[in-house]
Amino acid sequence: MSGEPLVGLIVPARAGAVPPEGARLYPTGVRYVATGLGLERLTPEGYDGVIDRAGQLAGALAAEGADAVALMGTSLSFYRGYAFNEQLKATMREASGLPVTTMSTGVVEGLRAVGARRLAVVTAYIDEVNARLRRFLVDSGFEVLALQGLGIDVVGQARQVSPATLIELGQRAFAEAAGADGILISCGGLQTLDVTVPLERACGVPVVSSTPAAFWAAVRLVGLSGAAPGYGRLFELAAPAPSAATAS
Repeated sequence: MSGEPLVGLIVPARAGAVPPEGARLYPTGVRYVATGLGLERLTPEGYDGVIDRAGQLAGALAAEGADAVALMGTSLSFYRGYAFNEQLKATMREASGLPVTTMSTGVVEGLRAVGARRLAVVTAYIDEVNARLRRFLVDSGFEVLALQGLGIDVVGQARQVSPATLIELGQRAFAEAAGADGILISCGGLQTLDVTVPLERACGVPVVSSTPAAFWAAVRLVGLSGAAPGYGRLFELAAPAPSAATAS
């Protein structure tokens, strides 16, 4: 067990728990350790209050023996734009000396991997955060054809949203997005592992969501392929993992 690579996770909630999706996707071959930022509200003001700690926490995870570090928070990493997400990774990389990723980077890499460019988007967010996500996606090379948000701004509430609600919302967004070739579900708090496959079957396009995509990106930094059959098109892929030298 001790020979398995260790992925360090910077999670939004103060408790610093490892999201359960990691063990479901990758029950063997990798271990996780987590530390919490203490985020309370899914608002720009809430993000501003904690995001400057990301570098410090990345360094602390490196000191605990992590082999790579991932920031687990989509809106935390996209809310100031594409350039900020890139700078955030640079800060974490410098502080830790390790390959790093963010949840927003995982989403972007996942969408590109499945060939999705014209998107129907479902989120947990309020309108202001949705507007910032739309801008981030456009700056990352995607088209946002439709967006449905749940108006949640309190950390933890997103986990109460049922799979049935997310499937219904995803179908509604896809129906509004004529010509969409992919669906994005954005917010690390939304539980989507049991949503992806039914939604892909219903709509006929790949579905990428925040926490699964972040784990996919993170384990690839430590040498895994990211494949996890049974969890949707992204996890059927067996693309080569990026090397530490090229990881971003």
